[in-house]
Formats: sequence, structure tokens, C-alpha cells
Amino acid sequence: MTGTRIAALGHYQPAKVLTNHDLAELVDTDDAWITSRVGIRTRHVAGPDEPVDELAAHAAGKALAAAGLAPDDIDLVLVATSTAIDRSPNTAARVAARLGMSSPATMDLNVVCAGFTHALATADHAVRAGGARRVLVIGADKMTEVCDWTDRTTCVLVGDGAGAAIVEAVDDAAPGDTPGIGPVLWGSVPEMGNAVRIEGTPPRFAQEGQSVYRWATQQLPALARKTCERSGIAPEELAGVVLHQANLRIIEPLAAKIGAVNAIVARDVIDSGNTSAASIPLALAKLVERGELPSGAPVLLFGFGGNLSYAGQVIRVP
Repeated sequence: MTGTRIAALGHYQPAKVLTNHDLAELVDTDDAWITSRVGIRTRHVAGPDEPVDELAAHAAGKALAAAGLAPDDIDLVLVATSTAIDRSPNTAARVAARLGMSSPATMDLNVVCAGFTHALATADHAVRAGGARRVLVIGADKMTEVCDWTDRTTCVLVGDGAGAAIVEAVDDAAPGDTPGIGPVLWGSVPEMGNAVRIEGTPPRFAQEGQSVYRWATQQLPALARKTCERSGIAPEELAGVVLHQANLRIIEPLAAKIGAVNAIVARDVIDSGNTSAASIPLALAKLVERGELPSGAPVLLFGFGGNLSYAGQVIRVP
């Protein structure tokens, strides 16, 4: 049997940091209003000369270095993003060109905030089916480019960044062995698809915040527990929980309702804001880099949001 594992991680954020106090000079808001509602204190902002594919390539380069791999060791590049302005060439192809790859397959996935966990599942399936041996999976978004800076309900939420993972084949995995990447649980709520939007010309981010909050806090705990069941992991056995970093008021109650009483819960939203598809790999890579999650430990990843799509899996820390 061919199994899969995450070999290494990498992350990148632009140098410019925007604080809540900075935002108070742009719109009618203040630090207390923002932190009490979403828990965000700072976010990173990319400049006009920093496109999404550049953010993605920086994170990817770090992941390759951590894995001890060369760019041409990669067979497939998957980039989860919803903020790439150009339709062709796609972001994955531009990342491959930046990294000097010779002939990888390249695809973008647009599942907004659940993009990385969808891409991770797609990489897992491609390797298990024999379509690739090593896959570069990236979540990258430049949300500040699609937000309305006069709307205090949305501009206070967003940040820019990228996170990457190297997924590789593990040969001769015994049927009883715990896989490095567990089975995915994914789906959507099509009738609520308009609750989170990036649309128009120029494209602008908008959402029905209360609808998303109610759905996330009421429906997601059961879905997250079911994800654990698919991997044969009890919630109390989890070493970490990395949810989409949308809102601290969603993350903390959701982690508690899952029953992950012994897990470290990612709270990168405080420092990074909502980076959409980048949020999960960004938060996970930081926890691993700081040594807060030991190698081999089980961690629940669960993305949700745009399209009211969701996807989650339990992975083992590289």
C-alpha cells in the first residue's frame, strides 16, 4: 500500500504590519471594538509589488528547504487561493516558474477559506492513486487587495500570507498503521453560498457575519468530531487543533465543543488576521517551528468559510 505524510512545512508573511490603532486612523473603529468581536490585534499587509504567487513561492521555498528537497523533486503543485487576479497562467504555474521547476503538473483550487484542507486532501488522493510522488501544497491569499477599506466590518478582519506543505508517498504502509494524512471529511452548504463572497469588478470581499458565526458554532463541532472518527482518533487524543483562523470567538468555543481537552489550539488569528486559504498552514507551520507540537503528534485541521464549504483531516506532525 502507498500511504502519505507531510514531510515539511513553510510559511511566509509580508514585512508590513497593520495594528488596530493604525486601522482606527482609516475607519471608525478602535482596538477595543476589534479585539472584543474577533480577537485580532495585528495583520500583515503585502505591498502592490507583492503578488499572491510571490507570497506562495516564499512559503514553498521554506518548505522545500526544510524537507531537504530540490524544486525538481516535486511532481505536482497545488495552490489554494481565491485572490489571484489573473486567470492564466495560474498561480501554481507562476510559483513553479519562480522556483525554477522543470515540468510539474500545476493547478489552482478556489475553495476560499477551506482551500488548503481541500488541496491537502487532493494531494493525498493523487499520491495514493499513483499520480504523483511528491506534491507541493500551498495556501496563499492577499485578502487586503480585495477588501473595502471604508467598511469597518470587513477591513479589520483580513491579512496576507502563505503557508506550504510537502506531501510525499510512504511505501509499504501496513493496513493497521496510522497514516500521516487521515481521510478527509468535506462538503458544503450551497444554499448559504452567498454568506461569504469575493465578487464584482474590482472584486470585493463581503460576508454575512452573523449567519457564518451561527453556522460555524452550531454545525461545525459535530463535523470536526466526525473527522476525528474517520482517522480513528478520539478528540481527547489530539495534540493540536488548527481551525481556519477567522475569528477567536469562533475558534475557542469550537475547540471546546469538539472535546479536544488536551490539545494546543492555534490562535494565530490574533497576530495575522483572516488570511483565508493561508490561515491553516500558516498557523500550523508556526506551531511546529516553535516546537509546540512534537513530531508524530496527531493534529486536527479543519477549514471552513467561503462558499460555506468545509474540509478537515487529522494529520501527523512532520
